[in-house]
Amino acid sequence: MIDHDTSRAMAEAEGSASRLAGKVCVITGTGGSIGREAALMFAREGGLIVGCGLQVEDAQATLRAVRSAGGTMVSMQPCDLSKPSDCQALIDLALRTFGRVDVLFNNAAMAYFNWLEDISDDEWDRNRREEVDLVFYLTRAAWPHLKQSRGVVVNMASLTALMSFKDLGSLAHTTAKAGIIGMTRQLAMEGREHGIRANSISPGVIETNQRASS
Repeated sequence: MIDHDTSRAMAEAEGSASRLAGKVCVITGTGGSIGREAALMFAREGGLIVGCGLQVEDAQATLRAVRSAGGTMVSMQPCDLSKPSDCQALIDLALRTFGRVDVLFNNAAMAYFNWLEDISDDEWDRNRREEVDLVFYLTRAAWPHLKQSRGVVVNMASLTALMSFKDLGSLAHTTAKAGIIGMTRQLAMEGREHGIRANSISPGVIETNQRASS
């Protein structure tokens, strides 16, 4: 285990601009485009990164990139966040390595697009599992440790949760991301007495390197 006080002191010594100095940051989907950039940025700000990815090669590439840039990172791959056991294993990795969890960035998701009349039951279920369930499972696993650190939860939602695009068949995705916004609001309410802050981000359409999980 890396001594947390030592890690914090080292990060703070690198400069006062390190806004995440010594903070243990769990970032999901670090093999993806947004997750990789988040891991690099958080590490530049002094964060101690715990990443994960479903695609082993992509997740390992991010791990190498962060370490090559002088950051501190461990990663779990493959990691299927739709399985509660994998979520617990990821939090266990953070605790075993750094001793705490300060930030949880629920970035990972697999978005699938289709129109109402064409969505199968399996497709609807898959969207829920891979966009909503994984956030719930991992946040539940991290919550006791976020209470101890008075930490932060950041959930990746989407502009599609707030508005519709006529050329984008995104009913299941829209519904899932609206659920993330609602979940975040509830988490903020439940976390207030423990000093936990919860926020969501709703970006617009972004081209990423998403691969199908199957």
